[in-house]
Amino acid sequence: MPNVSVITDSCIKDYLCVAVCLRKAIHPKKDEAGATDPNLKQLFINPKKCLSCGSCIAACQNGAIFDMPDLPPEKAHFAALNAAYYKK
Repeated sequence: MPNVSVITDSCIKDYLCVAVCLRKAIHPKKDEAGATDPNLKQLFINPKKCLSCGSCIAACQNGAIFDMPDLPPEKAHFAALNAAYYKK
């Protein structure tokens, strides 16, 4: 998998990362389908669009976003979850 940013389970869906993403790679946005789904506990980064610029990481006040090389081993499965969201 390429070096991309990954959102993990610490996400509180405050949409700060969405606002700063230059590639518009983070979804669902507030006005998109699924945004209010109570089963959807986090936002997701599209690995095909992410440039790993770090803007979302800096904006995330909850420490929920990591660059792939910095992703803790216990959160590694979130890389696949982020990618899977975009295969729907």
